[in-house]
Amino acid sequence: MSEESPVPAPAENSQAPLRPEAEVLAEARRRSRRSFIGLGLAGLAGLGGWKWLISQPEDDGIPRPLRQVLDANGRLSHAYYKQTRLAPEFASTRARTPRKNGTYGLKTELDPATWRMRVQGYGTEKVQEFTLADVQALPKVDMVTELKCIEGWSVVVHWAGARLSDFLAKYPLATRSGQPFDPRNPPADLAPYAGLATPDGNYYVGLDMDTVLHPQTLLCYEMNGKPLTPEHGAPLRLVTPLKYGIKHLKRIGTMTFADARPKDLWAEMGYDWDSGH
Repeated sequence: MSEESPVPAPAENSQAPLRPEAEVLAEARRRSRRSFIGLGLAGLAGLGGWKWLISQPEDDGIPRPLRQVLDANGRLSHAYYKQTRLAPEFASTRARTPRKNGTYGLKTELDPATWRMRVQGYGTEKVQEFTLADVQALPKVDMVTELKCIEGWSVVVHWAGARLSDFLAKYPLATRSGQPFDPRNPPADLAPYAGLATPDGNYYVGLDMDTVLHPQTLLCYEMNGKPLTPEHGAPLRLVTPLKYGIKHLKRIGTMTFADARPKDLWAEMGYDWDSGH
């Protein structure tokens, strides 16, 4: 008679026994309360921080702590800016017409035949006027670069015009002496800043002299092979592709030079004055 095989003992369940439903619901409620309290405290902290920020003294139209952050960004951007650093250029077949973005300074009617660019010399009250033909008489420069907007979009555009540095070499209004100079070797009496504005004064930008003399900064009168249209700044606009589009002043009316940073519309609205990328 053979021995009976032993009956194996039932294996232990490797999973923990199910928790009662009431215990699970109670734990969920505890976690929900903790999350609610945590979010509430975070919200109160954020509200308190915002109230503190808006209660601070203003600097150029925005709370001083925010302006300090923007100025730090501007210093970093300017440190990266060099005359030898050029914006990438593209094939002209990639050029497109940018959107009609913004009407500041463009709402009044303008007769291109009577338009003049009025430039006040550095350190003097003397103002000279220039026609479009004066600008077009300078060497023409074509470039196909990317226009970048602070709103997050960009487009490749074919620009044509005269270098602003060539204009100031021929008409040395940015030096106290009024003597001609080589933009690649600026003299000691060169103004550190320039300000440009539309004829009605409703749009204005400030530029440091490194930007003014950059080889890709143009007094632009053509876009994609055609004269500028009114909505894109006819008869003359600024193009400086290492800066965001808010610096590309449409319809230039006046140009001045200064020892301190000139006012800038978008800096007053809360953007950094330098606006480089």
